[in-house]
Amino acid sequence: MSTATPTPAPHTPGAPAPASRPTRLLDRRAWHESVMGMPVSVHLRAPHLGPDVDAAVAAVYAELRRLEALLSTYKPDSDLSRLADGALTLDQCAPEVAEVLELCTLATAHTAGAFSALRPLPGGGHRLDPTGLVKGWAVERAAAPLRDLGVDWYVNAGGDIAAHVAENRPPWRVGIEDPHDRGRVLAVVALRDGGVATSGTAARDGHIWDPRTGAPADRLASVTVAGPTLLWADVLATAVFVEGPAAVGCAVRDGYEVVVVHRDGRAERTAPVVAARCEAAPAPTP
Repeated sequence: MSTATPTPAPHTPGAPAPASRPTRLLDRRAWHESVMGMPVSVHLRAPHLGPDVDAAVAAVYAELRRLEALLSTYKPDSDLSRLADGALTLDQCAPEVAEVLELCTLATAHTAGAFSALRPLPGGGHRLDPTGLVKGWAVERAAAPLRDLGVDWYVNAGGDIAAHVAENRPPWRVGIEDPHDRGRVLAVVALRDGGVATSGTAARDGHIWDPRTGAPADRLASVTVAGPTLLWADVLATAVFVEGPAAVGCAVRDGYEVVVVHRDGRAERTAPVVAARCEAAPAPTP
């Protein structure tokens, strides 16, 4: 859902702006694989990257693939698909399925129904689909081995970012792309420890629905949320995209920053704007 992606200098759209001068002396490595039907990259930087980093990164990808096998809505033999089909009970599923569904129930309540794990079907009815929460949850869970390395890192999963920066080093600067001109950076958010997620239709139209009406959400062009966790950044981005700017207050109260782009190109932000296009825009009213 997100279109923000951090990478070191040079600054390119959808990437972190150039790092401050001291980080240019840091070792940097990056890995790129396709998992969960999307590109997933892992990026590390530190004064010295030792031989243990390869095993940690391999563990990240292995965990993502394990979780995909359990929770994919595209794999008919996943526990989640079999649960949705009625072939398994929840007790027969791996414990991660129950954990995700419990989080989805919490997310639905917290967003007053703007987020839902039930996808409306064209002919009526609903099907279990917690995709709007699974990616952020899975990336944060899979990234756990990176925290033991003592290095700066981020994981970019299809544009959604989970990141961490060691003490006394500058944050990652994550570029938010303009949904109306995907070659342009609209704003930049600084991220030390947490996540950035974007919901919108620039990459794929009609995949975000309003749980109350069953219709595709189309109030806004995109919503980017940044804050303490990728899981909740992802959920809150979906909720604001569905509900509109009136739902921004929920994210702000939770300690998240929000960049809203309207369909007419206007951009609003809940904090002082880095990108020139947003500088004159008023902040959304909670």
